[in-house]
Amino acid sequence: MLFFLPLVLGFCIAFLAVILPGLINMTAAKISTQEGKNVAISFAVGASVIIFFQTFIAVLFARFISNHQEIVSTLQEIGIFVFSLLSIYFFWIAKKPKKIKTDSKVKGKSNRFFLGILLSTLNLLPIPFYVFASMSLAASGYFSFDKIPVSSFVVGVVCGSFTVFYIYIVAFKKIEKKTEFLMRNINTIIGSVTTFMAVLTLFKLLYK
Repeated sequence: MLFFLPLVLGFCIAFLAVILPGLINMTAAKISTQEGKNVAISFAVGASVIIFFQTFIAVLFARFISNHQEIVSTLQEIGIFVFSLLSIYFFWIAKKPKKIKTDSKVKGKSNRFFLGILLSTLNLLPIPFYVFASMSLAASGYFSFDKIPVSSFVVGVVCGSFTVFYIYIVAFKKIEKKTEFLMRNINTIIGSVTTFMAVLTLFKLLYK
């Protein structure tokens, strides 16, 4: 369980975090339809390499924070404010997202592995996301910051992310209508999640 549970948790969290249409998975799907499955897999591997390092850095940072409880309390207070602002934005301010075009050509035939590295490097959101995710799991008793659980969690995140990329690569045409539904309702979905997180964080602060 010391290895298996963090692996499964990392996989599931990453899978759910990446499953919504985004820059990397949609680019993987586009490359697959225009240049072939193997080229798209090379792109996905490049993106996954960076996700490995981002997750590892995030967990190390989370371990540092968890050893300084005064930082945890401050971050929770900041989190309430940030989640509340995000909820307001996604419910009332954000415009309806435009449909992502998949028929435009991806320019250039350079190594897609390095393109995956580049796009994944530019996406810094996984770092704070996995900081809070690992801290929440640790606070709930499902995760610890020892070497084996940390390594297992990071591997699980990479496998979960790559699995989603692979699904987009091999089955995008079949799930395209579903992704269109998600894109039409993405603001409501994200707003609901951020509202839940704000309420949950406030509850923890009031009753800790």
